[in-house]
Amino acid sequence: MTTGARRNLLDLTPRQAEETLRAFALENEVAAYRGSQALRHLWAAPAATFEEMSDLPKGFRGLLEQRFELPRLELEAEQTSSDGTRKFLFRMFDGQAIETVAIPDEGRMTVCVSSQAGCALKCSFCATGAMGFSRNLTAAEIAGQVRELALLDPPIVATNIVFMGMGEPLMNWPAVDIVLSVLNDPKGFGIGARHITVSTVGWLPGIDALAARPEQFRLAISVHAPSDALRATLMPVNTKFPLADVINAAAAFDRRVTFEYVMLGGVNDQPAHAKALGALAKRCRAFVNLIPLHPGGSMGFVPAPREGMDSFARALRAQGLPVAIRKSRGVDIAAACGQLRVERQPRLRPVPAH
Repeated sequence: MTTGARRNLLDLTPRQAEETLRAFALENEVAAYRGSQALRHLWAAPAATFEEMSDLPKGFRGLLEQRFELPRLELEAEQTSSDGTRKFLFRMFDGQAIETVAIPDEGRMTVCVSSQAGCALKCSFCATGAMGFSRNLTAAEIAGQVRELALLDPPIVATNIVFMGMGEPLMNWPAVDIVLSVLNDPKGFGIGARHITVSTVGWLPGIDALAARPEQFRLAISVHAPSDALRATLMPVNTKFPLADVINAAAAFDRRVTFEYVMLGGVNDQPAHAKALGALAKRCRAFVNLIPLHPGGSMGFVPAPREGMDSFARALRAQGLPVAIRKSRGVDIAAACGQLRVERQPRLRPVPAH
């Protein structure tokens, strides 16, 4: 058997992993189907270690341990909200920490995953943006968040995935591309593409890459302001990718698009904003998701009052748009992205995003 560093199976797509495992089985004079059996224990029926893959011969388990690895994320902290939302802080091999949130709701279990340690985009109302950017996550670290929840006792089994945790997923496209396959493939987690949403500030190269995939993955765009002038004050990325270009890309995306719009009191919640936002959403046939500002992640802003949000929603519906006001979840456990990490993670020197 070839010696060398062990290969991380969790950084592969299910197809790549199965090909690798079947070839490895044959190389060691074991029936190829044993490789496919091992594949099941990566994601579909995850096992914490090769030794726990009890349907495999003990000798083959030992060979797998010698050649491959299944790295774990260390669960450092967990909080549970009165509304059932659970928030997890995972520590990675280099000391970086990331957050994952599990949100139960009417038979669904939505898992919100992080794609970067920190974020480089510095949106003015975002707790994650305030901590700076440390690094991209690997595919194994992103999908590993879903895997770790499935390994809990009792397990948390995701039915829906949203890339709305720490970081801008489309700035980490090579890893996210692999993770989308892991999440969707029947030999991975087997989650339907329409139940997987990738959220972006409007990172155009990534939107194009996502659009090129054949699956019906959902796209959510963080709009937060209906004009370049206002959006640039809230989201510095608007200088690189102006709102008009983002809207054009969203209009060309031939699948479900959602506009995410955090309601900031006295900033973006006036009737004129509703009229302008409605015009943009109609161009994209977008669903508009109005988001109450989470008080723990406010970064100096104040939430729009509930009656103002209701009025804003009515103004959008009057333009013929589908609108929802997102329920605020996990308020009592500071569930805004990045808050638990800020509490537990010593501030590290940020590095520039490439």
